[in-house]
Amino acid sequence: MNTLETIRTRRSTRKFKAQPVEREKLEKIVEAGRFAPTGGNCQSNHFFVISNSEVLKKLVELVQSAFAKMELRDDLYKSLQNSIRLSQKGNYSFCYTAPVLIVVANKKDYGNNMADVACAVENMMLAANELDLGSCYINQLKWLNEDPTLLEYLRSLGLKEDERVYASVAIGYADTESGLPNRTESPRTGNLVEYL
Repeated sequence: MNTLETIRTRRSTRKFKAQPVEREKLEKIVEAGRFAPTGGNCQSNHFFVISNSEVLKKLVELVQSAFAKMELRDDLYKSLQNSIRLSQKGNYSFCYTAPVLIVVANKKDYGNNMADVACAVENMMLAANELDLGSCYINQLKWLNEDPTLLEYLRSLGLKEDERVYASVAIGYADTESGLPNRTESPRTGNLVEYL
């Protein structure tokens, strides 16, 4: 697969097999994230590659608990509304039960934190596609990055005091007959372009 084909055929996977992801593939994916551009070549992203099922289970519990306490309002982003609604029903797995979640943090007071993390996550999703793995960009930990209970748990995993989570990516084998992610190209219906 060439670069443009990898980009055009990447789709979000939201249903994963329980099959573990090989360490060699995870290392390639994280390396792709580490080589993403960063503002001023700062390289301040902090990657947490989580495949421990107990850690994933605890994160799912903490995220569901935090969202379940929130007020569901019409003015909220639709995906956030969905997270709150499902959490209040008690059946919410923010990372789609993927066997791996790569959490990316950066310095809280660094002006390019979100952009640097987003570049890393995109690189990792493209690498996952190249390696026949599914992936999905996960916002929920970013939305909860000031939740004290979640912060305490993330700090127990190595998050530094001056860091916050700005994105995560779910990684795993797609729960499809072939085990491959959906790669059907979809037409672009937005993202206007003007050449001047």
